[in-house]
Amino acid sequence: MNNEEINICLVGFGNAAQEFCRMLITKNEEIKSTTGYEVKVTAIAGRSKGAIINPKGIDLKKALMDIKSSGSFDDSAEDIVSMETLQVIKNCGANVLVELSTLSIRDGEPAISHIETAFEKGMHVITGNKGPIAFKYQKLRDNAKERGLQFLYETTVMDGTPIFNLVENTLLGCKVLSFRGILNSTTNFVLEEMECGNSYEEAIKEAKRRGFAEEDPSMDIDGWDAAAKTAALLNVLMDTNIKPTEIDRQGIAHITLEDIERAREEQCKIKLICEGYIEDNKPRGRVHPVYIKSKDTFSNIDATSSILGITTDLMGEVQIIEKNPEIQQTAYGIYSDLHTLIKKI
Repeated sequence: MNNEEINICLVGFGNAAQEFCRMLITKNEEIKSTTGYEVKVTAIAGRSKGAIINPKGIDLKKALMDIKSSGSFDDSAEDIVSMETLQVIKNCGANVLVELSTLSIRDGEPAISHIETAFEKGMHVITGNKGPIAFKYQKLRDNAKERGLQFLYETTVMDGTPIFNLVENTLLGCKVLSFRGILNSTTNFVLEEMECGNSYEEAIKEAKRRGFAEEDPSMDIDGWDAAAKTAALLNVLMDTNIKPTEIDRQGIAHITLEDIERAREEQCKIKLICEGYIEDNKPRGRVHPVYIKSKDTFSNIDATSSILGITTDLMGEVQIIEKNPEIQQTAYGIYSDLHTLIKKI
């Protein structure tokens, strides 16, 4: 790698990717002055927005304006290319892949193939996609190590909250024994709305209106998103090889207002809890609704906030809370990984 340039191939150009580009525009000179590296986005491959390759650096302000005005890149521009995503990765000449494609809960593809292709081309990888970490973490990690490449993924759980960095860099010498968290914003918001007396259907409608839930919210409501995060945490923090489909999963679609009231009578709240631990030398993961006592910190995790408690052999339990994140916090996770990458290369 040229030791003064970071040339990024950006796969996926949704809200998080666009916010990351805004950060680069704002922080570019600061990065250069503090690290000595010039960071450029030299390729973008969007599923529906088109693809661009420009070795000199894409005009990010123009790219963002094009998306805002028409929903796609300017097809008359000189740097527009007619290539599939894998072709862009292979031919763009970048030295860093930032993978922000849409999660596939079935198998982690196509993100896994994107990352494997990037490694073959000698590219470092930053991903915000849970799929590769939840389905193939150990093989991808080992692939990167064998090639002397960096593989970073802080954004995959709790946006930009430093979960993996916390364990790797500050809980030195500790072994993670288990974890417990509230990690899905949509279900937490829906349960809170129901606590206010709104029906399940009304809560889902409000979550969609505010942008917390997709038009089809089943991946959140049925616990799949939480299962993917649980698998990712098990794989990274406890060096397992478990998949989301192996997580004991129960969502919240069956929860009624009567259940909410019954919990209140017992001075509890219902929360969708993610758990990971080792039992009989096997990794175990569980996602399920739980009665949480009102005095428990977890009961006060409101709206779209998240919490993760990590139990270790030497430090006991450490809890970290993310308070009502916006898209900036998601993009920051990618941005923080960029700084980590620069420190490590």
